[in-house]
Amino acid sequence: MELLTLFIILLFALGAGWLVQWLPQRHSSMPTYPQRAPFLGGGSPDTHAWNRYHVRYYPMTLLLIAFEMEMMFMYPWAVVYVEEGLKAVMEMGMFLAILSVGIVYAWREGVFKWQ
Repeated sequence: MELLTLFIILLFALGAGWLVQWLPQRHSSMPTYPQRAPFLGGGSPDTHAWNRYHVRYYPMTLLLIAFEMEMMFMYPWAVVYVEEGLKAVMEMGMFLAILSVGIVYAWREGVFKWQ
């Protein structure tokens, strides 16, 4: 009985979602090109959006992601350490060693030198 109730709720939710998307499309016409064009006073952009950022920011971003991943895994690791003991310490040591190799590589490439 609970499965049937869940199935009915699921069908109702999917039907409502489909209806919400279908009704506005049925009554609106296709917008003209100036309405669909990117907003720059009706003109085309001069450069691509990625051309605005210099390539020197990408290594620093990758390094930030490495530090963030380290912290993201260290918080739950503290809980696992209480249960697992030495095994958890060795696993975290391997994880930190792999991240350290990335940090040393970034240091050798001069990512930490701001120009």
